[in-house]
Amino acid sequence: MADFTKSGNSLSYHSGDEILKVESWGPDGIRVRAAKAPSIREDWISALTDSGNPPAQIEIRETGAELRNGILSAKIGPKGELAFWNAESGTERLREKPIHDLSIPARHYRELQGGMCRIEASFQPYEDEHFYGLGQHQHGLLDQKGCVIDLVQRNTEVAIPFLLSSRGYGFLWNNPAVGRVELGRNATRWTAEAAPQIDYWITAGADPKRILANYAEVTGRAPMLPEWAAGFWQCKLRYAGQAEAEAVAEEYARRKLPLSVLVIDFFHWSRMGEWRFDPDAWPDPAAMVRKLNDLGVKVMVSIWPTVNRHSPAFEEMRRHGYFVRNKAGTPAHMYFADIGDEDGAYLHFYDPTHPEAGKYVWEKVREGYYRHGIKTFWLDVCEPEIVPLNPENLVFSAGDGPAVASIYPRDHVRRFYDGMRAEGEEDILFLCRSAWAGSQRFGAAVWSGDIPSTFAALRAQVRAGLNIALSGIPWWTTDIGGFHGGDPAAPEFRELIVRWFQYGAFCPLFRLHGDRLPHADFMLGGPNEVWSFGEAAYAILREYLLMRERLRPYIMEQMRAAHEQGLPPMRPLFVDFPDDPACWAVEDEFLFGPDLLVAPVLHADARSRTVYLPAGASWKDAWTDQTFPGGERIDADAPLERIPLYLRGEAKLPIRGG
Repeated sequence: MADFTKSGNSLSYHSGDEILKVESWGPDGIRVRAAKAPSIREDWISALTDSGNPPAQIEIRETGAELRNGILSAKIGPKGELAFWNAESGTERLREKPIHDLSIPARHYRELQGGMCRIEASFQPYEDEHFYGLGQHQHGLLDQKGCVIDLVQRNTEVAIPFLLSSRGYGFLWNNPAVGRVELGRNATRWTAEAAPQIDYWITAGADPKRILANYAEVTGRAPMLPEWAAGFWQCKLRYAGQAEAEAVAEEYARRKLPLSVLVIDFFHWSRMGEWRFDPDAWPDPAAMVRKLNDLGVKVMVSIWPTVNRHSPAFEEMRRHGYFVRNKAGTPAHMYFADIGDEDGAYLHFYDPTHPEAGKYVWEKVREGYYRHGIKTFWLDVCEPEIVPLNPENLVFSAGDGPAVASIYPRDHVRRFYDGMRAEGEEDILFLCRSAWAGSQRFGAAVWSGDIPSTFAALRAQVRAGLNIALSGIPWWTTDIGGFHGGDPAAPEFRELIVRWFQYGAFCPLFRLHGDRLPHADFMLGGPNEVWSFGEAAYAILREYLLMRERLRPYIMEQMRAAHEQGLPPMRPLFVDFPDDPACWAVEDEFLFGPDLLVAPVLHADARSRTVYLPAGASWKDAWTDQTFPGGERIDADAPLERIPLYLRGEAKLPIRGG
């Protein structure tokens, strides 16, 4: 008889030198851990919060064992092989598949030093299966079946190892290691370059909404979005000083344009690692904050996790071990420009996995910004953007780079969240360039990084935003117009900015940013306000600013659903219409809440596009009031001033002004 043991809500299997532990975790969820070790490490890094102690039904038989939690069942065969079933319908959801039938099992370990292994977990492929989620990637695909996804944080590439399957399950590779997932036709395989054990969590649900709710339950729900964050955010690379920033906010007010946030980008500081305003350019930040508050505008500032070796903080932080360390070579991580070092300086990244390092940085930020009234921060370069990125050369407080590098963005935002909570703040939001599973519970919003100013990039962002929404991050945005390039005087860019702005008005966060031409001086891009692109474009952008303002009550309803149910406001059609097979293949439309279908125009010179309307509802053109039955494809008119929008059933939303 196989060596099975039961303890509370967990089931363990021992075979030779491997231990397998399966336990109920969260609603309809099962956590699996396995190791070539005497016991499972309970102290290792995890994205999962408390299990909630759901009751499990456990049965041990001569031919194997089974653990059931709600509708999900894990069956363990006599040799330790695992399969997962929907216990109500009796249908298989996922099954392990040996890497090699004769010699390599589905769970494979190659021992490394320090109690670590290179690990692999292999599963059966299913021809009709489709995969969504896995963070944010620039491959331009919504369905990622057939893809190889690197599980490593990079600028524009956000690795969140959770996927939603069309077979009715969600799967979290609960591992902070650098690795990859291969979603092949012959196998699905997860790998980690260094880890003490295999660790993953799986859940089942009757529909995608239930799966997403289960995932939010075990990794943490996002806080309620602050009301001010639902409006328009103005940003550019960069405002040179206090006078310019104040003038921009005043011009929005003069034009009677809604503005919620003015973002102050990098190089406003005196030097990296001082975390304070340059007093020459920003002589009275507190007065600026008060002036903008009187205009109804919040001030956000860019914070980098980098320290210039010429900063007064460098030596103290080095002495206390607050930096990410290198095993070999220079202790620096990036060569980049800085104030006073325009030709370049060696920069070092602090280590947020070190609790005292996190407290140290927050205290600097509190003194340099928070005391002036600034309460929202842009956590840029938080992958971290170490160049070149060689995780095997890095050492964090939490462990060696290959084993822990993916959690940098989560722990970074966590340190700021803890600092804000200690100050008594509740309306907390951070704009981050990267994230990991669970980042959402610390108020992390994500934007898609330094992308080019092209229609191809715009098309990719639609898919990227939907996939990160399915990865537990409900607050997301892009640099409207793209970051790299874009000449406000060029007709082709003016068309792009209009189409991107229309799309951006229906993203969870509505934010204009970019490095525009022509460059003026050191790290100073060209104009990037809504009136910077000519009168014709301005007239259109103004209407979408006003539309977004009218929609804010509806938007906040969707943010409430994200907070309470884990349901992202921007989501693929199949989340609400899982029984319509066509919805699983639509990649260039989305729902913004339950009542509004958005079909952005994603090609230059296009003045119409095909739109699929999901079956199971009727749909009304928000511009013309013409009604269409669901389950059909229609040709939608899309003149430059119009993005195709459709209201579900009898829904009424203030799309048109007047």
